[in-house]
Formats: sequence, C-alpha cells, structure tokens
Amino acid sequence: MPPEPRRRPTARQRALLGDLEALFLAEGFADFTLDDLAGRLRCSKSTLYALAPSKEQLAVKVVTHFFRGAGARIEERIAGIDDARKLIGEYLAGVAEHLNRASPSFMRDLAEFGPAREAYQVNSRFAAQRLRQFIDKGVADGVFRDVHARLVAEMTGLIIEGIQTGVLGQRIDVSDAEAFTALGELLLGGLNK
Repeated sequence: MPPEPRRRPTARQRALLGDLEALFLAEGFADFTLDDLAGRLRCSKSTLYALAPSKEQLAVKVVTHFFRGAGARIEERIAGIDDARKLIGEYLAGVAEHLNRASPSFMRDLAEFGPAREAYQVNSRFAAQRLRQFIDKGVADGVFRDVHARLVAEMTGLIIEGIQTGVLGQRIDVSDAEAFTALGELLLGGLNK
C-alpha cells in the first residue's frame, strides 16, 4: 500500500509550530508533557497530536522546523552576494544569530535527545558543505590565498562537528553561537590575501 500523501499544515498548525519553536528555544523541550504544552499554548492535546503522534516526534518536528527555517533565512540573507569573504561572514553571522535564540536548556535537550540531535547534525553537515563551496569560490576568484582549499574546508567541517556535538562548548565554555562567530573570524583571517 503506498504511503498517504503528506498534507500541508493548516494556518493554525503553522502558527502552533511557531509558538512551539519559541517556547522550546526559550525553555527547552525535555521537561514538558503534552498536557503542559497544551496548557501553555491553549490548545487541546488532539491539536498537538495532529502535528505529531507523540511528544518525542513533536520535539523532532519543532527542532527540524527551527533548523529549516533558520537555513532558509540564512540562504535569503546571502542571496545575491558574490564575494566569498562576504558570503562566509554573512553565512556564519546568520548561523550565530539563529543559535543565539536558543537557550542553554534547548541546547542541552538537543544534545541529550538523539532524534532531535540528528536534525542539528543534518543542518551542521549542510553548513559545512556550504562553507566548502564558499572557500572553493574564494580561491577560484582569487580573493583567498591559494591554500589547500579542500583541507581547510574539511577542517572547517570538523570544527562545525565539534560545535554541534558540544565538545567545543564543554571544553572552553562558549555557546554554539559564539563558536560560529569565532569560526568566521578564523576562516576569514586565515584565508584572506
């Protein structure tokens, strides 16, 4: 039997996802029950179940919604920018800006809940890929030193992985947003001619 076609969320569901995103970013998501969420958002549990069949799947849906939305806004932010230096600077500033919205509780819950963490990992891998493209462009355009661009790009990917997994934050007590800002400074300082 073929899977049922996915229905587009209603306006109410889109608004509810936005409200859930704001709540989760501010307070995390692990400690909430569906009853808590329904009370806070003044909706029924069945309304929440229409979004996802369980609290865990709802958390994944909201986290994915946050990262997709952030990714789309960052891509809009860099649209039309041709200079690789500006692309990297604006891209990482956008990442930092969106992660600054996330409370320590949200980041902790994200790190501790595997399915939600996977949404962050997918987003981080995409960010590393985009940065590789920007570095390659900068070398090809002659605005970056002729360095081993693939090596720099791979090292960038490893740094992003260290940020995403929380290793850097734990070792030096910085937020992910601060780490992405520092990564931008490191890249641009090291690549510029």
